[in-house]
Amino acid sequence: GTASVLFVIYSLLNGINLSGVLLIYSGQSVFSAFLTTAGMFGLMSVYGLYSKRDLTAWGSFLTMGLIGLLIAMLLNFFMKSTMVEFVTSIFGVVIFLGLTAWDTRKLLQIGGELDSVEGNEGAHKLAIIGALGLYLDFINIFLFLLRLFGKRR
Repeated sequence: GTASVLFVIYSLLNGINLSGVLLIYSGQSVFSAFLTTAGMFGLMSVYGLYSKRDLTAWGSFLTMGLIGLLIAMLLNFFMKSTMVEFVTSIFGVVIFLGLTAWDTRKLLQIGGELDSVEGNEGAHKLAIIGALGLYLDFINIFLFLLRLFGKRR
């Protein structure tokens, strides 16, 4: 119950935060970024579900990339370089697309392992955490695409 409530609260707070971001960009930009994000996210999820490749090694590689991305974004907060913002946005899209496939595969594996266990509270918590991971992947892809291609009002 607590994990579900925290997930809903986090989603609401994120929605409030996103509403401020969405006011900056034109409606056409938001719509285009959303459709592009949905298509890319869907394709990477399908890839994560049906790929015969082992995606477990992607996790540590993408985590290192995410840490590097956060450091670059923090440094750019002070430098204010448009080129660094452009490059970090491209890397952000690539990293979160990879995380989408990896998170989808991870959820598939967890679901397969817990499929035989009925009424397992741990499975419910893992499902919520997995949903949060995919939600964050989608939101971040969307925000990075807006930064790349969005037209400000």
